[in-house]
Amino acid sequence: MTGPLPDLAAPPSNPNPNPDPGADQDQDQDWNGVWDWDGSWDLDLDPSAVRALWPLDGGVAHLNHGSYGAVPRPVQQEQDRWRARMDANPVRFFRREWQPAVEEARRAAAAFLGADPDGLALVANATAGVCAVLGSFDLRPGDEVVVTDHGYGAVTAAAARACARAGARLVTVRIPLTATAEQLAQAVLDAVGPRTRLAVLDEVTSPTARLVPVRRLVPELRTLGVAVLVDGAHTPGMLPVGLDELQPDFWTGNFHKWVCAPRGAAALWAAPEHRPTLRAPVLSWRDEEGFPYSFSMPGTADSSAILSLPAALALFDELGGWPRARARNNALAGYGQAVLARALDLRPGQGLSGDPDGGPDGGEFAPEPLLSMAALPLPEGLTGPDRVQQAIADRAGAETAVSDWNGRLVLRVSAHVYNHPEEYRQLARALPALLHELLAAEQN
Repeated sequence: MTGPLPDLAAPPSNPNPNPDPGADQDQDQDWNGVWDWDGSWDLDLDPSAVRALWPLDGGVAHLNHGSYGAVPRPVQQEQDRWRARMDANPVRFFRREWQPAVEEARRAAAAFLGADPDGLALVANATAGVCAVLGSFDLRPGDEVVVTDHGYGAVTAAAARACARAGARLVTVRIPLTATAEQLAQAVLDAVGPRTRLAVLDEVTSPTARLVPVRRLVPELRTLGVAVLVDGAHTPGMLPVGLDELQPDFWTGNFHKWVCAPRGAAALWAAPEHRPTLRAPVLSWRDEEGFPYSFSMPGTADSSAILSLPAALALFDELGGWPRARARNNALAGYGQAVLARALDLRPGQGLSGDPDGGPDGGEFAPEPLLSMAALPLPEGLTGPDRVQQAIADRAGAETAVSDWNGRLVLRVSAHVYNHPEEYRQLARALPALLHELLAAEQN
């Protein structure tokens, strides 16, 4: 894919509201004020050919890439090749080939993340990275660990366990769904006290799809003597990372989400001062070499997901490069959010971008133009996130994410290169009546 990227600060210019072939004209919905999709995004590469790279069920709109990712066929084939090689001669593989191959993947990951290879280890997933940090960090009685109420549940639970074990206190910062960047940053900084030792911050929040200003918060918190663990579970492939520039104390992120590597591939980065004390949860033969090599041999394990990471990175170079893919995904997620918000009669708030044109104060959701996920609150009184998610899948033909955030259900949709704008319009047509029926059933 070649050509200039559209200006994401302005609505796309294509006047055709249904640029993709075969899309139904909307006779029952007034879409005035909703961005029309800029069909130029898909002119350089056949969208159907891109979709065919993923072995996804063609009868479903896969709008929840953010939860579990989706592995393209060429990457699956690379993983199969590694597994076949492992089983053809296990002794040769594990004794002579395994660790050199892991090292090659680790260095490819470091280059992609803009990280010093000496500070980067490969782990199974971001939660494993978080647990490694919390298991090594020297918390003491009376210390405080700061998290936000937008954090990923398993990570917050891991921080709570670490605090309970050490006699420390977990401090949860409450942040409105439509908080601006300044409001969010200030809320975190206001929670810091003389006993605060560690802050655990998502860069992209999982339940609410918000962009946390970690590039401001990391240096400010470190200046206050607070170590920062950035949960970048969604960051690789969605945002540029640049760990050598960001310089948090710790960072962890997944490759199985937006990079589309097989599940079981993630990274853990540590600043130089923490590397000598950061221990792998599974002690194995390379433990005496210290970080990061102590993480490279977690017993006898199937590392084919990690070994397939270079193939996943290379695939997106063939699809026009990472900047192009990220920009297309971000634009499509914003389009999907706008279409769904219009269908649900929700007003945008200012959001973390601080854009005064983002919407009136008191809006109900926050546009995030730099993210490939978007979230919207569902009607008040609706309960049962699993029930609602399944109903959307069964009756609207779309896989989405629905979570209970502070007593309000939140719908999250994702966008990746295999998604098309009509999938969001189709969901928007079905969603209002479906939610009305679910809410009525609860009230009866």
